Amino acid sequence: METATTLTGLLQSVAEKFPSRRAISVAGKFDLTHSQLHELVESAANHLISAGIKPNDVVALTFPNTIEYVIMFLAVIRVRATAAPLNAAYTSEEFEFYLSDSESKLLLTPLEGNNPAQTAATKLNIPLGSVCFNKTEEETKLSISLNQTESANSVSELINEPSDVALFLHTSGTTSRPKGVPLSQHNLVSSVRNIESVYRLSELDSTVIVLPLFHVHGLIAGLLSSLGAGGAVALPAAGRFSASTFWKDMIQYNATWYTAVPTIHQIILDRHQSNPEPVYPKLRFIRSCSASLAPVILGRLEEAFGAPVLEAYAMTEATHLMCSNPLPEDGPHKAGSVGKPVGQEMAILDESGRVLEADVNGEVCIKGENVTKGYKNNEEANKSAFLFGWFHTGDIGYFDSDGYLHLVGRIKELINRGGEKISPIEVDAVLLGHQDVAQAVAFGVPDQKYGEEIHCAIIPREGSNIDAEEVLKYCKTNLTSFKVPKKVFITDSLPKTATGKILRRLVAEHFVSQA
Repeated sequence: METATTLTGLLQSVAEKFPSRRAISVAGKFDLTHSQLHELVESAANHLISAGIKPNDVVALTFPNTIEYVIMFLAVIRVRATAAPLNAAYTSEEFEFYLSDSESKLLLTPLEGNNPAQTAATKLNIPLGSVCFNKTEEETKLSISLNQTESANSVSELINEPSDVALFLHTSGTTSRPKGVPLSQHNLVSSVRNIESVYRLSELDSTVIVLPLFHVHGLIAGLLSSLGAGGAVALPAAGRFSASTFWKDMIQYNATWYTAVPTIHQIILDRHQSNPEPVYPKLRFIRSCSASLAPVILGRLEEAFGAPVLEAYAMTEATHLMCSNPLPEDGPHKAGSVGKPVGQEMAILDESGRVLEADVNGEVCIKGENVTKGYKNNEEANKSAFLFGWFHTGDIGYFDSDGYLHLVGRIKELINRGGEKISPIEVDAVLLGHQDVAQAVAFGVPDQKYGEEIHCAIIPREGSNIDAEEVLKYCKTNLTSFKVPKKVFITDSLPKTATGKILRRLVAEHFVSQA
């Protein structure tokens, strides 16, 4: 089998190699094999062609985690167009920004539609299409309502190229207006290969998708890497993560692993403490990514579920994966580290572009086949992002003597207290070590004396009546004095992004305005 140079080519070869293996299930409803999925994608691709979709056109999709979304996403990239997945919970103003910034030519929604998205599309004169899939014992039916404008050209004449821009996403914009990131078929297939190799994914693997498929973590690490390895995924019946059905689905579909963000791992742990399952499946590994996993949480997960917890490091611009801790058979995994670079070059650079030695903090920079060619229409951002021939992540970190990366924080989120640089990640990890703290986030606030001062917000564990005084006492015994938060906010919720990232900037704004 020749090596596929596109994700579409890889999935076609999987359909030929494992035609009758399960590819995707909607929990409790139905299964599709790799060859059935392939046929549905080809048929949907023909619909898109006859609706006038041409190579390089951008097609926006806004769906929950459903089979309709998976089929249409793969069909859009099959016709050499660009898929722009959008969070279905956006307001109509947000849809308007993303639809116009991506220059979308079509918006696809579920049959029941999405009012804010449709309002924005109509305002921008973007045509709408809806999709509905039904599978019964008797028939498998994909209904796509689109204005058919062209004579039916067959998709079989279209050849996918490695350079085709397949995916267009915006960065989560922790500091500024979101930047558009185009990712090619070549970027996608390179990243899927990296993920498959480090976790040794194969056709024998199976997972349950818990993260939204409109971002790289769920889409690439969960869905596409599984399909690309010939493995299987299950989508929760609810169309999103549900703690109450998670283990039931994991057991029903013989899951061998799952990947999630720390906030979801914490929800799964809390449920284990209050309402444990009679039996847990034997997993090869559990993966954590997208935000820092405190070592104490990693330890609790391993203890509860009897599987190695592998922390990884990723970003949209790298088509997700950059670094991961290895499986036990390939080396130790270290709590508090995001592991080693996977399938790409990585260096720690100082501000003049010099490569730094082990144990010295600098900016994490990468080069590789998985890295975007550059932000869309943003020369200024591209100039600074690709300085010295490396892509600059905006993260500060260091390699230890074993070549494992340790992250200190986003450059813009480090707290500068009178010249002392404080890593908010380190403070979070200490706070989470307290048994009565369920979630915690440290952040910098402007201060007249020190320039910046450190505050934190915590969500107590259910049934606990921990107060600010107790939190401060705990910090004083576990942190150097200048790292101890000056103020503790006790709260029952923290502002998060759709991917479960807690953005320090938003938390800071929220509590500073209260104070």
